Amino acid sequence: MSIDDDVTATVDRPVPNLLTSLAEQPWGQVSASVYETGRLVSLAPWLPRHDERVKFLLDAQRGDGGWGPPEGYALVPTLSATEALLAAGEPGAAGRGLELLARLLAAAPPIPDTPAADLIVPALIEAITARTGRSLPLPPGLDGARLAAVRRRFGAGAAVPPKLLHALEVLGDAARGVAGVVLAGPGTVGASPAATAAWLSGPHPSPALAYLGDVVRRAGGPVPCATPITVFERAWVLGSLTRAGVPFAAPDDLVSSLTAGWGPDGTAAAPGLPADADTTAVVLFALQELGRPADTGVLRGYDTGAHFSTWPGEDGASVTTNAHVLDALGAEPRHAGVAERLTGWLCARQEPGGAWHDRWHSSPYYATACCVLALARFGRGPVAARAVDRAVAWVAANQRPDGSWGRWTGTAEETAYALHALLAPGGPGVPPAASLSAAAGYLARPAGPPDPPLWHDKDLYAPHAIIRAAVLAAQHLARGRPAR
Repeated sequence: MSIDDDVTATVDRPVPNLLTSLAEQPWGQVSASVYETGRLVSLAPWLPRHDERVKFLLDAQRGDGGWGPPEGYALVPTLSATEALLAAGEPGAAGRGLELLARLLAAAPPIPDTPAADLIVPALIEAITARTGRSLPLPPGLDGARLAAVRRRFGAGAAVPPKLLHALEVLGDAARGVAGVVLAGPGTVGASPAATAAWLSGPHPSPALAYLGDVVRRAGGPVPCATPITVFERAWVLGSLTRAGVPFAAPDDLVSSLTAGWGPDGTAAAPGLPADADTTAVVLFALQELGRPADTGVLRGYDTGAHFSTWPGEDGASVTTNAHVLDALGAEPRHAGVAERLTGWLCARQEPGGAWHDRWHSSPYYATACCVLALARFGRGPVAARAVDRAVAWVAANQRPDGSWGRWTGTAEETAYALHALLAPGGPGVPPAASLSAAAGYLARPAGPPDPPLWHDKDLYAPHAIIRAAVLAAQHLARGRPAR
């Protein structure tokens, strides 16, 4: 069977099904979060399907007593699940979690740059100490000072940046009914089930309680980290498919929903979160590709003069956000100066081996694909071409024997990103036939267990529809491509 035969069977039919699923599941198709589910077990045991959430945590515990991915990524989910199981009266599993935490914290792994980790980790260590009397050390670089400052700020009734509402649960008991919280969208605090449960004082009728009941009903017990993610999911799906040239008819209501919450700063990934440059840029790019361009001037407020922040006042910077801004602005001649500046900024952040890493995804293949796609199409000058060449060489050199790519193990998601980079329009060429065939064969395997969560929120999550779109787009790119 040729590469073309492999891929035709897997691309043509599922795309309409994927688009239909976006309409049928408007809150998003996202994996359950150990962190967020643990917080609901501890904070809201009165919510329906409590026992199912406890069982989810018990079933998700690893053999070594921890939860979640390898390395420092295990810390936040293991802290949350351990504290929750202590609250739920499951001493055996909680005890194994405590022992793993002691070993993990003694090893002092680097803490990944996941949202609010510097608040969540000390808050959960404090909560575990209160339940057990056992003092666990804070990881190097965390001293609890920022958590204390945030608690003081809320306690004083000061205006609070909306992004902090996503992790309101770090306030502990002080989160209940705290002033200044305005419920958003369907009744959420910060688009987070945990933050919403922390704010509620109990199972009293309210939009927040209705939101939590809806989340539990839709998710089936265990809950995702951020929900609903309607705009975020639809923008990434439509952007992936259109960029790759996948033929499909985008329903008008799906396209118009991208700007339903549009404001002077663009749009947010979810109701209750602040507008951000990343989601806004991906929406703008998808609309351009669909022939329905919108005003790119909404991105002005994120321009720091050197790069674009994900939101004003961001600590650090994101290469994928800036790659997406380059996608959104690069086609307009009036933004040529910005495109040149972003080209230089992105290239300066490429690692010596050729890859990029980013704060919104644990895999370098995602960040590298985002940067390669933006630079190959909209980058300015020879520096962009050299960066793309180096990145493609890095990707090609790291294919696994089974045809896949992956940070910890081979995954369909990361294999798709690798193909996006290798086959980028305007890139250096096509990979060898054997490499392309092996990758296409890997993606065409019968469906097995879902890929592991790789995207950054308070713990790692998997946006299933977005991943499926990336895979379908990669298969389309591979379809009929000449091989050498």
